[in-house]
Amino acid sequence: MTQYTKVSMRLFYPLTDVLISYFSGLKVELKRSDMKVSVQEYLSMGILLTFIVFGFEISFLSIIFVILLKNFLAGFLTAITASFFLTAIFFLSYVNYPKILIRSKSKNIESFLPFASLHLSTIASSKIPLSKIIQIFSKFAPYGDFTNEIKKIDSDVSMFGLDVNTSLERAVERTPSKNLKELFWGILSTSRSGGNLEVYLKEKSRNYMAEYRRKLYEFSHQLTVYIEVYLTAIILGAVFFVILTSIMSGIGGTGSNTLFLQFFLIFFFLPAVSAIFLIMIRSTTPPGGE
Repeated sequence: MTQYTKVSMRLFYPLTDVLISYFSGLKVELKRSDMKVSVQEYLSMGILLTFIVFGFEISFLSIIFVILLKNFLAGFLTAITASFFLTAIFFLSYVNYPKILIRSKSKNIESFLPFASLHLSTIASSKIPLSKIIQIFSKFAPYGDFTNEIKKIDSDVSMFGLDVNTSLERAVERTPSKNLKELFWGILSTSRSGGNLEVYLKEKSRNYMAEYRRKLYEFSHQLTVYIEVYLTAIILGAVFFVILTSIMSGIGGTGSNTLFLQFFLIFFFLPAVSAIFLIMIRSTTPPGGE
């Protein structure tokens, strides 16, 4: 526990017990996001940080609004109102931060799921016990957060003495990925029923690969559309605009205004639009295709 956490807990611990009822899902979110803090600690740190941010905001905004409004009272009251609004947004963003981590971890797991499940099925084909499969995978598989989830199962078995089925139940509760949760449930059911784990994992990896190929196929068509729009509407449009304005400026004699428009188009508009297209492409890229 850091000094900051100790101070925040000392100041706001009684208050956090009251606030917990308003954030009922936060405990599960902290576990799935792999944040090593309790709900009380997280809320205490957030409240203290919110007060610090509020102090900076009201000081900074008071100066700005007093200068703009040229009235101390009006500027100060406006700064207080704006600070309350911005601080409320900050605190809500802070409380929802674990959800952002969960989405990020889930996306990372999804990106490796087809390949990691195939790796698991390959190890399972050796007919060794499930606990050994998990142990081998956790030591040698380079699959990011997917491997980390498997390592937690191995730690529960090797360090805390839990049986592998109980460890899988705990993994189902804390994993941020729905697909991985489904995979763990399937492994758990197969283990308890005495089914063929190799067949189950091969079938799941085949399904994940088929879904991955489908996403890549759809993305390739979307990427073709993006490229055509970018080249036709943006690049050719910009070239046509530069040529047209150059001709018009030669005829009308408005060289300075035309030069400014061309400068803005080339050095500001085109880079901005290109950045937007890159963001669009990145957001539609299927997991594992980045």
